[in-house]
Amino acid sequence: MALWGGRFTGQSSELFKQFNDSLPVDHRLVMQDIQGSQAWANAITQVGILTAEENQQLQQALEQLRDDVAANPEVVLASGAEDIHSFVESELIKRIGDIGKKLHTGRSRNDQVATDFKLWCRDSTAEVLEQLQAAIQSLCDLAERELTTVFPGYTHLQRAQPITLSHWALAYVEMLERDCSRLRGASKRLNTCPLGSGALAGTAYPIDRQALAQELGFSRATRNSLDSVSDRDHAVELCAVAAISMMHLSRMAEDLIFFNSGEAGFIELSDAVTSGSSLMPQKKNPDALELIRGKTGRVYGNLTGILTTMKALPLAYNKDMQEDKEGLFDTIDTWQLCLKMLLLVLDGIQVRHANAELAAQQGYANATELADYLVAKGMPFREAHDVVGAVVVAAIAENLAIEQLPLTQLQQFAPLISDDVYAILTLESCLAKRCAHGGTAIAQVSEALAAAQQRQR
Repeated sequence: MALWGGRFTGQSSELFKQFNDSLPVDHRLVMQDIQGSQAWANAITQVGILTAEENQQLQQALEQLRDDVAANPEVVLASGAEDIHSFVESELIKRIGDIGKKLHTGRSRNDQVATDFKLWCRDSTAEVLEQLQAAIQSLCDLAERELTTVFPGYTHLQRAQPITLSHWALAYVEMLERDCSRLRGASKRLNTCPLGSGALAGTAYPIDRQALAQELGFSRATRNSLDSVSDRDHAVELCAVAAISMMHLSRMAEDLIFFNSGEAGFIELSDAVTSGSSLMPQKKNPDALELIRGKTGRVYGNLTGILTTMKALPLAYNKDMQEDKEGLFDTIDTWQLCLKMLLLVLDGIQVRHANAELAAQQGYANATELADYLVAKGMPFREAHDVVGAVVVAAIAENLAIEQLPLTQLQQFAPLISDDVYAILTLESCLAKRCAHGGTAIAQVSEALAAAQQRQR
């Protein structure tokens, strides 16, 4: 049953129907459409459009429809309705006759879909927030397990300075906490109710829109009917938040892919999240992480899509906006799936401690410590930097670590070097010196971990 046939004398072509119908996408809004319809029935009862008895029959029919759909979700798509609103209304008419035809009084599909979509977004942000917090907790668990595990730190994918694996994990905790903050902010901004805005100019009935918003759990009613039916900022913002978060997951995936590689060998991923090669029996491929990295581009594409769709639309509603849902649905699905997969990956990581510590010792990662040592002895930093560079060149030529060079050779570069230098060139010293807030000293990392765990409570 079409909701708009009164003006027309001819039939829509089958091709147009397939092109125009949105049920294959917006069927996911069925529970939100029922919820919004229940609230609207109460609202129009308050202004005398429905009697209390009619409202009761509508509420009972809507509750029964909710139960039927929950028990058999396939019934929605099998209906062949134009959209989710047509499905709900036609089902009501089947069940309670003319009373079902009264429900749409004073309401447009424009404010109806805007409300349904916001309800869905609100429900979905709560689900994703839980999954982000679960990922944060998993990183905290890894940080706790590997609190003292020495690990090579990188810049430009070259060994730079030693860190701990715990410090690495907590770096991603910071990123995901920012994602949580952005998601909470987006959820707060979208939590306004468009219902009662009509097609664009507002409803013609004296509906108490603030009470209606409160019944649906919104913080308030929207303030402008034109904006209410044409606003899709919530879809854009959620796609943007997801894109940023997926960027973080992709960076983490790239790190772990590298750490798991034969060239690094710092960790081993579990069999549960890897696959083999059809040709090379020795292969164990990090497919879960590669797919997280790959699906990030898909989420970026959805953000670009909704921005492009909305960029030149005049007020108020335009059919272009029917394209708002598929990309966001896919984005939220992909984001949630990647977060779930990340938990499996992190839970199954086995750390190869000896390999990681050896790599942290190599690459002249303690060169900065020698420069700091010279500065403490009174040498200007820029001069110390040049001296240590020369020391590294000499050590490379002899295929030795800095700490393996004899004192007499070190003194050729800087006579003020004495035998106390060797104590500061150890991994333990390198880590312990980074004791300022936010540093990689184990004591600092332990404090940071405790603070992160406290924030999750």
